[in-house]
Amino acid sequence: MHLEISQADITTLDLDAIVNAANAALSGGGGVDGAIHRAAGPGLSAACKAIPMVRPFVRCPTGEARITPGFDLPARWIIHTVGPVWSGGHEGEPELLASCYRNTLQLAREHGIASIAFPAISCGVFGYPPEQAVDIAVRTVRAHACDGLRVVFCAFEPAMAERYRQRLVAS
Repeated sequence: MHLEISQADITTLDLDAIVNAANAALSGGGGVDGAIHRAAGPGLSAACKAIPMVRPFVRCPTGEARITPGFDLPARWIIHTVGPVWSGGHEGEPELLASCYRNTLQLAREHGIASIAFPAISCGVFGYPPEQAVDIAVRTVRAHACDGLRVVFCAFEPAMAERYRQRLVAS
């Protein structure tokens, strides 16, 4: 496994897959989710709507992952995962966030994906403390990524990229 950090717009990365920090309805929204939906084009919205709902307004429960083609993106695939909303850390948030990474990596294995970029799942409007989220991301990816997989932790903001750098150096 090869770990990298990129400060970039995740929608511009030419990798096998990028990860979308999605909402449970897979309907697009703000932040990275909205950026991915806009950049991928209308085919993504149609593909997401074709994913069956598991309960009203939920196509992908928190901690799970779904995959669609990348449509107009350079990436061939988009793996959508729904991170937990931060509620102080006492509602199972750490395990749910780790589950996002595990389930995404499982889909990557199943689809023969050799390179993948993760955004800072749950760190935007979902309010997850960035330092804790970075620790969970790096620890979980190291424990569950298959040999030969290229993993990019993609941060839009310089401060987030620096958090990833510090975490990788420290471990």
